[in-house]
Amino acid sequence: MLQVKILDKTYQVENANLNGANINWDLLNNGDNTFHIIKDFKTYKASLIEKDDVAKKMTIAINGNEYEISLKDKFDLLLEDLGMSNMAVVKMKDIKAPMPGLVISIDVKPGDEIKKGDAILILEAMKMENVLKASGDGVIKEIKVKEGVAVEKNQILVSLE
Repeated sequence: MLQVKILDKTYQVENANLNGANINWDLLNNGDNTFHIIKDFKTYKASLIEKDDVAKKMTIAINGNEYEISLKDKFDLLLEDLGMSNMAVVKMKDIKAPMPGLVISIDVKPGDEIKKGDAILILEAMKMENVLKASGDGVIKEIKVKEGVAVEKNQILVSLE
């Protein structure tokens, strides 16, 4: 089962049923994130504009009108019922060097807000450039290293508020 929220309406989707009623439609995937839909003798052109798998949200356009959609599967709903739905948000404290290396570039500055997946800095190790990304959300408090400086494993590179 999947719970789909579009605008202010929430729908329960399971197999080919929407809120318990059978969905009778024809859907053709055009292969380039666009779809052709026929329902009740009407045709619709749909396209996927943006998709965030982590947040389980997407933006679609149907006949030129954009819609924000949020999705929850049965596990998300169970966590919500248990009061544990906000446990997926990770607050970071410090970003540490995963290995010894040389700081090539720093992509943030104090005061920057970062989200999970944002690039923080590039660390060169064993002749390879490694982009260190945020594992959670936070605000940059202090940069503890400079570009061109060698660092040791587990050395704190960036502190967060």
